[in-house]
Amino acid sequence: MVKCTIEKLLKDGLNMIEKRDYNNPFLDVQLILSHLINKDRIYLHMNKDEEVKSDVSKKYYDMVERRNIGYPLQYMINSQEFMGLDFFVQEGVLIPRSDTEILVEKIINLVNNTELRNKTINILDIGTGSGAIALSLGYFLKNSLVTAIDISDIAIETAKINADKLGLSNVLIKKSDVFGDVKNAKSNEKYDIVVSNPPYIEKSVIENLQTEVSKYEPKLALDGGVDGLDYYRRIVEVYGFIHSDKSILSVEIGYNQKKEVLKIFEDAGIFSFIESDKDLSGNDRVVTGYLGM
Repeated sequence: MVKCTIEKLLKDGLNMIEKRDYNNPFLDVQLILSHLINKDRIYLHMNKDEEVKSDVSKKYYDMVERRNIGYPLQYMINSQEFMGLDFFVQEGVLIPRSDTEILVEKIINLVNNTELRNKTINILDIGTGSGAIALSLGYFLKNSLVTAIDISDIAIETAKINADKLGLSNVLIKKSDVFGDVKNAKSNEKYDIVVSNPPYIEKSVIENLQTEVSKYEPKLALDGGVDGLDYYRRIVEVYGFIHSDKSILSVEIGYNQKKEVLKIFEDAGIFSFIESDKDLSGNDRVVTGYLGM
C-alpha cells in the first residue's frame, strides 16, 4: 500500500484541480493540507516524506474535490488575511478582498493626518459582513469607537467571532437594517466617519461572475439592485442625518461606478469636497465625501 506522504498528497491534489482564471491550484493544495495538519507551508516543503494519517488524507481529497468545483478555499479553511490580520470566515459572509484594504487604509491615513487623531472618533461600518473593515479600523485606530451593523445573522456571528479573536473592546457589533433601523436612531447617534463596502453588483450580472462568487458567496452581500447603486443612494441618505458636524463618508465602489457614485454624492448637496481613489490595479475603488472639513 502506497504511503500518503505530504509530497504524494500535494502531487495528487495538483492533478485533481483544474486550472481556471480565478484559482491557483499549487497554492490551494498547500493551504488545504497546511490547514488539516496545522502546519505552515514551509513545514510542507521541509517534511515532504512525512506520512499523513488516513483520516486526514481522506479529508484532504474531499476538500480538494470541493475546491475543484469552485467552492471557495476560504470557507473550507475558515480563514482569510486582511490588513495583515487573520479573519475567520464562513459560508454566508462575503470573503474579504485586498481591494477593500484601499478603503481601510484611506480612513486610517485620514485620521492620522487630520484633527481626528486627537479625539475619540465614532465610526459606523454599514454592512460589516465578517467585520473586516470595522475590526481593522478598531485595531489600527486606538482612538476609535466603531459600530458595525449588518442585517445577516451569520454576518453578526462571524464579526463577533473575529472581534473576540482580535481582542477588541472598542467595536460594537449589532444587527441593524440600513433601510430601516438606522433611520429610526437618527436623533441618538452621530458619527465622525461612516464607511461601507455595500452590495454593488448589478442584479443581472451576478450569475455571470466566477463560480466561487456567483454560486457560493451570499447574494445579499452582492446584489446592488438593477443598476448596482441601490445601497449608495440609501447610505448617502442615511449619512445625511447621522453625521457629526465634521464628518467623512467613504465607500468602496465597482471599477466602473465612479461617475454614478460621484453624482449620488454631489446630488446630496451636503459635502464640501468629494474625491475618489484607485486600487493597486489602477481601477477606481473608493469615493469619499467630506463635510465641514
